[in-house]
Amino acid sequence: MVSVMKKKLRIAILGMSEGNGHPYSWSAIFNGYNPEVMKGCPFLAIPEYLSQQKFPQDSIQDGEVTHVWTQDKELSKHVAAACYIPNVVNGYQEMIGHVDAVLLARDDAENHFEMSKSFLEANLPIYIDKPIATKLTDLEKIYSIERYNGQIFSCSALKYAKEFKLSEQDREVIGEIKYLDACVMKSWDRYAVHVIDPILDILGNQGEVLNVSVAKSEDQRVVTVKWQSNVQATITTLGSIQCPIVIRVFGTKGMKELRFVDTFSAFKKTLEVFVASVKNCTVAVERERLKQVVRIVEEGNCG
Repeated sequence: MVSVMKKKLRIAILGMSEGNGHPYSWSAIFNGYNPEVMKGCPFLAIPEYLSQQKFPQDSIQDGEVTHVWTQDKELSKHVAAACYIPNVVNGYQEMIGHVDAVLLARDDAENHFEMSKSFLEANLPIYIDKPIATKLTDLEKIYSIERYNGQIFSCSALKYAKEFKLSEQDREVIGEIKYLDACVMKSWDRYAVHVIDPILDILGNQGEVLNVSVAKSEDQRVVTVKWQSNVQATITTLGSIQCPIVIRVFGTKGMKELRFVDTFSAFKKTLEVFVASVKNCTVAVERERLKQVVRIVEEGNCG
C-alpha cells in the first residue's frame, strides 16, 4: 500500500503513571538516546535493554518524538534530554497544531478519557496505552468522541511479541487448542491485558465469551474465561510476586510454553504498527477487538 503521508511523523508523548516508564522507552525507540543522561532514568530495565540495541539503526525511521509533557516539568526535561526531544511543553494541549500523532503513555485507565479528549477532538490519531479502559462504559465514552474510524489505537505491546506467536509447526504439534494458562505479575487492572491480547490472537474466533469466573487471594487474582467453543483460558495476576510473563497452550496433541523476554522488540513492533496505520490511513485495532479485551478486564474485576 502506498503511504498517504510521506514525511516523517511528528509525534507527541505525554503522561507518566506509577511504575510506567514509557515516555523514556518509547521516545528512545524513535529518537535514540543519550546513554549518560539515560542513566538517571528511574526505571532501571529501560537503559539496560536499550544498551543492547544499535542506534540509529534500531530506531523507527518514519517518526520522531518532537514534544513531551509529563505532570512534572523537571521530569519532562529529563525525558527530553535523555531522548533528544526538542520541545517540552507546560500543558499537553499546547502540542495540538504542532504534531501529527500522539502517544498517551499512561496505563492508569481512569485518566484516559480526559487526557485523550482534546486530541481526539482535534482529529489527531492517538495511541492510548493499555488498558484503554477497565469498563465497557468508559470505552464507549472514549469512542463517543472519535472523529474517524481508526483514530484510536490501543493494545498491549505483547500482542505483537514474537514470543507469543505460534508457527504452523507449533500448531501441528499442539493440535486443536483446548485450554490456555497464563501468568503475569502486578495488578489485574493494568497487567492482565498483557496476556489477554496475545491469547485472543492465539485463539482467533472462538465465539462469544460465555462465562468469566474469579478467585482472589490477597493481591493475586485468578480469572477463568470460557468461550462459546468451550475453549477456556485461566489468567493469573500475581500482584507483588515476581514471575515471568508466560502463556501455556494445551491442545489435543500436546502443549507449548511461551515466555516473553524481548521488551524492546515488542514495543518497537507495536509503535511501527501505529505509525503505519497513521501514514496509510488504516485501522490497526478494531473497536470490537478492544471491546473483547475490556469486557474480560471488567468481568475479571468482579467477585
